[in-house]
Amino acid sequence: MVDVMQVEVVYALPGEAFVRKLAVPTGSTAEAAIEASGVLERYPEIDLGQQKIGIFSRTVKLSQVLEAGDRVEIYRPLIADPREVRKRRAEKAKAEGRADKVTGGKPNPLRAKPE
Repeated sequence: MVDVMQVEVVYALPGEAFVRKLAVPTGSTAEAAIEASGVLERYPEIDLGQQKIGIFSRTVKLSQVLEAGDRVEIYRPLIADPREVRKRRAEKAKAEGRADKVTGGKPNPLRAKPE
């Protein structure tokens, strides 16, 4: 008799989420659990060679051996670089006068304005 354990495979989209609990043999890898869940058939756009996966928000490799109760998450690629978005937002705030042009922080109303 083969020992089995319960794991969960998750893939989230903006309008829906795929969550599947399944029993896999003890010692199974994250890749084996993903394949057994059926998520690849339901969402053919998933490319495990390109997309990252994780267990409870910690990125792991496909060869990671699972433990009972693990939640395997398939991450979608980022649409925009978070650093670039923040940089553009800061530049816009400086241009609108909502941020100090030197420090980038909130403007100090007590600071003398140059004439």
